[in-house]
Amino acid sequence: MSSTNPGILRKTFSGLWRLLTWIRTSLANLVFLVLILLIVVALIPKEASQMPDTTALRIAPSGYLVDQYSYVDPLTQIIDKDQQKAETLVRDLVKAVNTAAEDDRVTSIVLDLNYMVGGSLSKLQEIGEALRAFKQSGKSIYAISDAYSQEQYYLASYADEIAVHPMGAVILTGYGSYRNYFKSALEKLSLNMHVFRVGEYKDAVEPYLRNQMSDASREHNSQWLNELWASYTDDVELQRELSAGAINDYINNLDQHLETQKGNPAQTAKALSLVDHLFSYHQQRDFLIEKFGKDEELDDYQALDYESYLAFIQREEKPAADKVGLIVAKGVILDGEQPEGSIGSDTLSQLIRDARQDESIKAIVMRVDSGGGSAFASEVIRQELELTRQEGIPIIVSMGSVAASGGYWISMAADEVWATPNTITGSIGVFSAFPTIEKSLEKVGINTDGVGTTELAGALRLDRPLSPLTQNILQQSVNSIYQQFLDLVANARQTSSAQIHAVAQGRVWTGRAAVDLGLVDKLGNLNETIAAAADLAELTNYQVFEVEKQLSPSEQLARQLAGELASISNISLSQSSPLLSLFTSAEAQFRPLLKLLQSGDPRSVYAQCLECAAP
Repeated sequence: MSSTNPGILRKTFSGLWRLLTWIRTSLANLVFLVLILLIVVALIPKEASQMPDTTALRIAPSGYLVDQYSYVDPLTQIIDKDQQKAETLVRDLVKAVNTAAEDDRVTSIVLDLNYMVGGSLSKLQEIGEALRAFKQSGKSIYAISDAYSQEQYYLASYADEIAVHPMGAVILTGYGSYRNYFKSALEKLSLNMHVFRVGEYKDAVEPYLRNQMSDASREHNSQWLNELWASYTDDVELQRELSAGAINDYINNLDQHLETQKGNPAQTAKALSLVDHLFSYHQQRDFLIEKFGKDEELDDYQALDYESYLAFIQREEKPAADKVGLIVAKGVILDGEQPEGSIGSDTLSQLIRDARQDESIKAIVMRVDSGGGSAFASEVIRQELELTRQEGIPIIVSMGSVAASGGYWISMAADEVWATPNTITGSIGVFSAFPTIEKSLEKVGINTDGVGTTELAGALRLDRPLSPLTQNILQQSVNSIYQQFLDLVANARQTSSAQIHAVAQGRVWTGRAAVDLGLVDKLGNLNETIAAAADLAELTNYQVFEVEKQLSPSEQLARQLAGELASISNISLSQSSPLLSLFTSAEAQFRPLLKLLQSGDPRSVYAQCLECAAP
């Protein structure tokens, strides 16, 4: 018996292994066949569908409102369908709404805000301006959502009628700037953070030096936060025809308002005229079907998604010979090549050169949405813009949500600088930070010793203290680059370095304040900036052409495949709770500084506004 058992076991395991191999091979073949099918579907010419004679337009932004999509690698684009819905381009929404206002086929707009996660105030206002123009054309807007976060409600306020689920809420909190401070923690860890900066208000590195916000930081952060919040409340109260101060009263006395409605948030919002209807799903559906008719195939109200509408109008547009080139500079400014979502000095410089060498591009608009980064990389980009302008191509900067520090630096090569009223800009200042861990190592019995040929040999080792010579050199480097920053701004703004210093020192301003201070030329949204650039180039008939990094063949195919997957899938991005925006982590606050320290700036000096996270 003992001689036969091993044979039986071997046969059993051999059979199981063959079965597993067959399953693995079958699954691999199945995946391969699906990919082949998707490729065939993507390459087959699509029969052009027809635009409905009359329709409502469904605007359903998902994820975050952005000026540029963040880079997603080709494999993730195919596998993770929801990744494609994590962001929505603001200019797509604005174009759809503006075109629909003049399109007789579009009768109304339905704002479905269930899947929008967030967006800065300046981006919300650009969309809001388009919605206001749509209403002025005599057409109606309806807003629906299970509940409204602060950002969602801003857009909803432009609707003629707002509906919320009876178990929903309108969650408004106001704006705040709260950070963790690590001085005591770093002392307990015996970690030395050496910081070199210029400017009373350059508080990017305060959390590593203090246990609380400085008076200077509290002063200037309070100023721009209050300006932005006043703009938010004024807009909402105007659109909803509420009395002045109604939004602040709703927030500050929410407990009392809830008490009068037996603790029901949705009923409270309706009683205070923040919403018009408390609709369950079937009531909402019936309401919209009554307004727009029924789509029998989908068993829902009749409407056309804005993405499909954009595809229709793109086919109907007639291209012009002359172009205004649009270049988007979004994210932290870093050295070298960087993917979308970050600004690489080499990557962006190449886009600027591409636009300069394209004879059909007669003017350039650079959309800046950045709190800065490497001072060296910022100067590389500014010089490339300067070369382009010297060749006679007009350049206008359109500041988005944030164009501060290095973002302001690169803007100084433009003929004109435009900002939205609530752009966060300025922060003209620089800093350098260098941590050392020699005391931490000593606590566990590790010491560093050796010899060098000069006073600077081994001076920038993390395991050695910074010598007075090294500290003096770093501070002088920071002082020098700050003076360079002042000089280039003074030259661009046609004033003196002393006058710029008076409003600089790292201080943050809103776009509206920056115009008064002479830091910005004009206020306007992206479309107004593009029109101004066309005027500078004396263009009457032109098209806007986005200058983008060229995709490789594999990336182009992946994007097509991802689009096919999205078109055949009904899976949507699940809504994040608005309450999640109330929480931050210490790791998230360290990440921007760590990214800068790894950016490769040759002098390790940064023009970055780490606190400039636009609400």
